[in-house]
Amino acid sequence: MQDKPQIKDDPMYQLLKNGKIKEFNKRTAAGETSDLRNSDLRGLDLRELNVEGLNLSGSYFHQADLRGLDLRKTNLEGASINGARIAGSFLPVQLSAEEINLSLQHGTRMRYKV
Repeated sequence: MQDKPQIKDDPMYQLLKNGKIKEFNKRTAAGETSDLRNSDLRGLDLRELNVEGLNLSGSYFHQADLRGLDLRKTNLEGASINGARIAGSFLPVQLSAEEINLSLQHGTRMRYKV
């Protein structure tokens, strides 16, 4: 069973929640890590986020702005993107078009194909 999306006390997560994407990217590039699995990221503008290598599995992206992101090297298994803006984004090849569409329209959690 999937964990529910969480609002976390983690300082890196709080940077994302507060729209400080550039600071998050800078600290991540410097080697700082964070557990972002099952994060509640709904409604956030994440267009400038450096997502490469992040584990965002189980996260909740409802109504988030993910336009233009290259998510191919990002773990999104079990994430939900209901109503998210994804135009111009690359999504992991492990996700079928059907999984993406179901999540966008109905909020289902995306399952990677085996």
